[in-house]
Amino acid sequence: MTTAARSAEPIWRAALDAVDPYRAARRAVSLDGDLLRVGGTAIRLDTGRRIRIVGGGKAAAPMTEALVDLLGGRIDGGLVITKRGHGEDLGAVGPVAIRAGGHPLPDAAGADAAQEIAALLADRPAEDDLIVVLLSGGGSSLLALPEDGISLDDLRAASDAFILGGADIGQLNALRKHLTRLSGGRMARLAAPARVLALILSDVVGDPLDAIASGPTAPDPTTFADAVAAIAQLGLEGAMPRPVLDHLRRGAAGEIDETPKPGDPVFDRVVNRVVAGNRTAVEAAAEKARSLGFHTEIASFDLGGEARDRGHELAALGIEIARGTGVVRPPACLVFGGETTVLVRGSGSGGRNQELALAAALELEAQGDKRAQVVAISTDGQDGPTDAAGAAVDGSTCERARSAGVDPRAALDDNDSNKALDAAGALIRTGPTRTNVADLALVLVDIIR
Repeated sequence: MTTAARSAEPIWRAALDAVDPYRAARRAVSLDGDLLRVGGTAIRLDTGRRIRIVGGGKAAAPMTEALVDLLGGRIDGGLVITKRGHGEDLGAVGPVAIRAGGHPLPDAAGADAAQEIAALLADRPAEDDLIVVLLSGGGSSLLALPEDGISLDDLRAASDAFILGGADIGQLNALRKHLTRLSGGRMARLAAPARVLALILSDVVGDPLDAIASGPTAPDPTTFADAVAAIAQLGLEGAMPRPVLDHLRRGAAGEIDETPKPGDPVFDRVVNRVVAGNRTAVEAAAEKARSLGFHTEIASFDLGGEARDRGHELAALGIEIARGTGVVRPPACLVFGGETTVLVRGSGSGGRNQELALAAALELEAQGDKRAQVVAISTDGQDGPTDAAGAAVDGSTCERARSAGVDPRAALDDNDSNKALDAAGALIRTGPTRTNVADLALVLVDIIR
């Protein structure tokens, strides 16, 4: 492990600890006799109501454990879907089944499990029933149940085109909400008239309820027309399967019912509660950095845009601090939260955090800087289709890659950041964290040893 990685590790580990899904869920709800309390809401449990748990996301398993530990024998059953390697080996937690599905692209196993959830919700829900919905990052893919007339291959192709085409989370969610049967508030519609309590671990900047996991229990402000417009804006008409285009265009023409919108009475019996999010992680990282002696500033809660551009910018901020013209004096730590995007131009392997880190490493080397480090990680432990969470780089990273036979500039041009950073010994590998609150980036200047 490099010096940069060692210095950053206690900071990003503090961030991950702060968004542990089990602890976050237990903090959000409490049981007071027969009253389940969530913030200012109290739900009576002594009315003979059935309690079922459903949901999806990378944090589904530990969140389920928290609710089962709290409610025990009161739970009548349920099913949640998680990403492979994030707890599906449990099989079940109490009466709640744990299944695995595909992410970032949906697969048949996830669709089959989502169909089971739909059937469970449609099983004559009574007004006294309570449906607890557990949502976290990855839920959009894991709960993806295609609309009639759209195959799973169609849905995958459309999602894949959006991801590779550099779509932001809003555009991707507008697409998925209008191609799948549980997203965009339709899980809440299906559960009516039961009471719905959604506990949400947010991976979206600003915690918009309609965007997290594509908003199964939240009003949907997007429309079929928005999805059609996103396809045009991204220039993806030729990449869309014909059934997808036909479905979206029919919806935009008013031939298919829209998702439930703000003001729909179906949401009168829904409580949505964000239990933790990216802000939680960023603030915990900043607190830890200060405790270690860094002069620390939270620089942004909405880091976004093209990953390599942000990498250059973060490196430039570190260089300014090192030269005495920055926003804080050394030893310094700037903390960023958010989620960048990558427009795939090459055929290599990597992820948005590795792409950001490699671009930062090239900038640090170009400026001859030896004092600044840039760290970028995905809080779920997997950055892109790799086994790395991200990377920690400094002014010597690129030279180490060249010494190992890898040209870092060529690697960046080919979107092959994983190969270059691995050769340089700069990768951060955490394994699956079973949480997901988007990404964390750090700029460190003058490491405290």
